[in-house]
Amino acid sequence: MSASTAYVPSPTPDLAKIERALISVSDKEGLVALGQALAKHGVEILSTGGSAKALRDAGLKVIEVSDHTGFPEIMDGRVKTLQPSIHGGILARRTDAGHKKAMADHRIAGIDLVVVNLYPFEATVARGADFPTCVENIDIGGPALIRASAKNHDFVTVVVDPADYAAVLDELAANKGATTLALRRRLAAKAYARTASYDAAIASWFAAQQGEAFPERLTVTARRVQTLRYGENPHQQAAFYADGSGRPGVATARIVQGKELSYNNIGDTEAAYECVAEFTDPAVVVIKHANPCGVAVSSDQFSAYKKAYDCDPVSIFGGIVAVNTTLEARTAEELGKLFLEVVIAPDATPEALEILAKKKNVRVLLAGTLPDPRSPGMTLRSVAGGYLVQGRDAGHVARGDLKVVTKRSPTPRELDDLLFAFTVCKHVKSNAIVYAKDGATVGIGAGQMNRRDSSRIAAIRAAEAGETAKLPQSPAVGSVVASDAFFPFADGLLAAAEAGATAIIQPGGSMRDKEVIEAADAKGLAMVFTGMRHFRH
Repeated sequence: MSASTAYVPSPTPDLAKIERALISVSDKEGLVALGQALAKHGVEILSTGGSAKALRDAGLKVIEVSDHTGFPEIMDGRVKTLQPSIHGGILARRTDAGHKKAMADHRIAGIDLVVVNLYPFEATVARGADFPTCVENIDIGGPALIRASAKNHDFVTVVVDPADYAAVLDELAANKGATTLALRRRLAAKAYARTASYDAAIASWFAAQQGEAFPERLTVTARRVQTLRYGENPHQQAAFYADGSGRPGVATARIVQGKELSYNNIGDTEAAYECVAEFTDPAVVVIKHANPCGVAVSSDQFSAYKKAYDCDPVSIFGGIVAVNTTLEARTAEELGKLFLEVVIAPDATPEALEILAKKKNVRVLLAGTLPDPRSPGMTLRSVAGGYLVQGRDAGHVARGDLKVVTKRSPTPRELDDLLFAFTVCKHVKSNAIVYAKDGATVGIGAGQMNRRDSSRIAAIRAAEAGETAKLPQSPAVGSVVASDAFFPFADGLLAAAEAGATAIIQPGGSMRDKEVIEAADAKGLAMVFTGMRHFRH
């Protein structure tokens, strides 16, 4: 029947009895238990290859698909289930007189349950297999079986995930060997999502093999990790999905303790972990509302934490803390004195975990390792009617990339702090200004509509932190300043000089660079250009 032929559907039964099942799985988890349960309900089992062997080894009666169809597997198993005897048995509408006649005329037996999971294409790619091996792991018959079964879910139950075996068996037990229409529809939806995800993974891999960073059709695949209580606000629905890339972070971390992560927790924790991974020395990052409010490096973790805390002891309340080394007991003791939402680390000592266990509501995540800040990858953002896709900001500036543009060159200490501040700036929402001294931020201005205000806010934060710590002067005095983009006017630089900064790092490239350089020289500042911008919106 063509898709355009007028069709009046026959009545759909709520209960569909399972008398014959086709089982062909690459993931053998729960297979034997499923087969045993089906056998108890008198279900005839058709199977292929390794699935048939596993069931037979367990003492179950299995009919090979080739025996059922009367046609052998050919071409190294590439062709085995692509048969009218199989697809006719799946696609036939049991209440349609014409379909029933066709089945009788061609001796096609109905297939009521199809249990298929696909060749492990994604896993094959993930382990770095060569091109021919990846191609051989593209399943053809499996998706065809799944799609046919899902299309005819009025009569056929399709299962693509071992996690759903129990639901099917529960219904067979409750309904004398039959499944309900509600379950069949739910499983059909899941089946189509699986084949769509599978094809998306193949399409993305093929595009990458052709060197296409931005193929004509964007395919995105992800698996739901959890349904969240709400989104950014309680009136918004939300869920968390993992893309399967394996990039270390929230999606791969082990949650040791604490309440369920919220939408905002996940975003902020990811921001914290990506930032802290930028540093090789022991580092600590404190994030609030996706922006760093304290970042520091030191020779040891505890010292780094104290410096990060001192940057903004007010904003850390209810914040996210990330460390790039194994969380230690001494640091955990200090963290335990605060109200924090999340602590994330590559690992933690047993003593540190014992200390944080006293704070039952704080979420503790162990990610195992750190993401590579220079690795390629893509980021995706939705807009009305479409998506924006770009490469991850893996840009990095080294000493040799810096161009001194002022009469005075930075001192070695200033250079260290300039590079540190510019690295932090990359993770601050634009317009971004970061004041830093001795390997720690002392003031951060984020997300302002003009650079002068970001500079002033960062100076205010530094002054307030100095007052809290009862310092004789603002820690901005003697600091360096990083700007994520060029200074379009000299006013932002002058605000930094007024706060006591001694050196500036910025991309350069403004029409008024000469004016800004002259202002820096007039204030005795050292300034370097990076030639690289780090906008973050």
